[in-house]
Amino acid sequence: MAGFTDRLGEALGNAVDRKLNREIRKKKLPNHVACIMDGNRRHALQKLIPVALGHKMGKEKLEDVMDWILEFKIKYLTVYALSTENLSSRSEEELEELFNLYVLGLEELVDDKRIHENRVKISVIGRRELLPKRVNDSIDIAEKVTNNYEQYVFTICLAYGSREEIVEAIREIATLHASGDLSLEDIDEREVSNRLYTKGMPDPDLIIRTSGEERISNFLLWQSAYSEFIFVDTFWPSFSKREFLRALQTYQTRTRRFGE
Repeated sequence: MAGFTDRLGEALGNAVDRKLNREIRKKKLPNHVACIMDGNRRHALQKLIPVALGHKMGKEKLEDVMDWILEFKIKYLTVYALSTENLSSRSEEELEELFNLYVLGLEELVDDKRIHENRVKISVIGRRELLPKRVNDSIDIAEKVTNNYEQYVFTICLAYGSREEIVEAIREIATLHASGDLSLEDIDEREVSNRLYTKGMPDPDLIIRTSGEERISNFLLWQSAYSEFIFVDTFWPSFSKREFLRALQTYQTRTRRFGE
């Protein structure tokens, strides 16, 4: 009886997903989705498994999300993988495990047929000087191999902090102004945006954060001024396609006024 109930529940769930899928495709989709991938460690603690395995499961979930993004032809995906704060708050052992995962993940992306068939450009933003050489070497290869792709853009935020990003932009603008190369009157939103790590990218339309936390955590502070936010209670490794579909559906029900 339990087996029949499980199969029935799965069939009903699949029917719900198909209906959601059809409805979502009838309306305008976001052009840029960003994800705060939160909850790998807590997922591991909840499941009584090593934290390293929780991070590995988080990496595998990101591969699923990439599939969903490509399925709905959403051009830009940006993910928050490691903050500058994480570099000081995580143990050396955990950071080494994360760095190894980043190297593995980037190497897999370079060999991934989805990347080349869909012409996905890979970009890594953040304070790369704070990352180990092996991570930077893998970043260089992934960016070089996909540099000419432009159908989709997959951006990974590593050693990233939005306040630091904005401060760097201010310093650059101040230097240009002091040298006489940029007048005070010419300093506007565009000048700031053009000096952020995300230069040339549209601001995110939709930002999804998992794990039940409802805060930005120093992520894309300037760029998210008019983004729609969806907060999901599920930890990142358990984030399901149904939850992704519901996030898209919720986004489509909102009226974006851009401050008007």
